[in-house]
Amino acid sequence: MLKHRKIIFLSLLVSFGIVLHIIENMIPVPFPVPGAKLGLANIISLIAISFYGLREGLMVSVLRSIIGTLLAGSLSSLIYSLSGAIMSTIIMAFAYKRFGNVFSLVGISFLGGVTHNITQVTVASLALSTLGLYIYLPFLMIIGLFTGLFTGLAAQFVKQNLDTTLIKLGILREDKIK
Repeated sequence: MLKHRKIIFLSLLVSFGIVLHIIENMIPVPFPVPGAKLGLANIISLIAISFYGLREGLMVSVLRSIIGTLLAGSLSSLIYSLSGAIMSTIIMAFAYKRFGNVFSLVGISFLGGVTHNITQVTVASLALSTLGLYIYLPFLMIIGLFTGLFTGLAAQFVKQNLDTTLIKLGILREDKIK
């Protein structure tokens, strides 16, 4: 029964991630730098990583990127969204596992935001065969720090409230809380 509840919870995380992805695409980008976004759906990736780890975090990130892009994006943006989501999830999961006792979800979110930006600029540079896009990287890094702060704080707040709720519902055991 616990396995079914885990699948249901992960499905809900994917659904929430898709909704945040779509909402984020509706919001006018408040940044003057091309490619800069708030990264709201990364809140869900952080939650999946903190509860279950890398494999489930990747499943949630990949599914929400693919479905979210198909519903509210262009097919050409899929490569950027997917590559950034995969790399940032890997880095965040590694940091959470190895340094979770040193960094809060905010610090781990900073790493994810920076990784996401580096990956997307690299993929765009490869796709367009130009290194000129790296001129945007310092600006994206600064924006990534602010959006990483917001994403991390939101994920930390949600996780704190979900910890007790999921234990009460029997979806999570108390020994799984970090």
